[in-house]
Amino acid sequence: MSRRIRHTIAAVGALVLGGSLAACSTAPSAESTAVPEGDGPVVAFYGDSYTLGTGASDYTKRWSTVISEQRGWREVNPSVNGLGFINHRNAFGEGSGDLPDIVIAAEPDIVFVTMGLNDNFSYASSADRIHEQITADLTRLHDALPDARFIVVEPFWYTAERPESLAVISGWVEEAAAEIDADYIPGASRWLDGHYAESADSWMASDGLHPDDTGYAHMAEEMDAALAALTPPL
Repeated sequence: MSRRIRHTIAAVGALVLGGSLAACSTAPSAESTAVPEGDGPVVAFYGDSYTLGTGASDYTKRWSTVISEQRGWREVNPSVNGLGFINHRNAFGEGSGDLPDIVIAAEPDIVFVTMGLNDNFSYASSADRIHEQITADLTRLHDALPDARFIVVEPFWYTAERPESLAVISGWVEEAAAEIDADYIPGASRWLDGHYAESADSWMASDGLHPDDTGYAHMAEEMDAALAALTPPL
């Protein structure tokens, strides 16, 4: 890892408690865990601040809600700021009440997994644990929801500098997705390229860490195209 990348990670770690984006994590709200009324498919999202929609002017602007509304999905999005496969996980395993438990309880037809960004901040000390937990979480979700369709997304990213850990963690996520026969969407870590906080044409919120409404709109466009390209498409 280059000195510049190490300095970038160190600087961000100084801005956020515990070395995770928006790491002042809170438990999901009751509203975010409830299944909306209606007849459309139930779609649950297991993610961090980039799926929660931190930085958007309103949660209706986040990519998950945009694509859900386009498709008539009933969105269940208990995503949490700062969350990783190990970062800011206060509990693990069946019956623990963690996010996988919440996703399972919603009995979704489709499950999105958009995790891994924040685990880069723990990679140096906990690489093996991250690897094990990625497999454990995806296996547990699949075993509990054998009829659900799984969409596993390459971890998002937020700066032009890319630590070596990002490629490693992304590879582990892709491998775990293949093990449960999930659809995998590559390239998501590049969706904001050229528009980071330091860019002249930034799509980042005032915190410099999360997308603004324009950034989330672009993520929704990228996700829409990726889902349309799946077999069968979504």
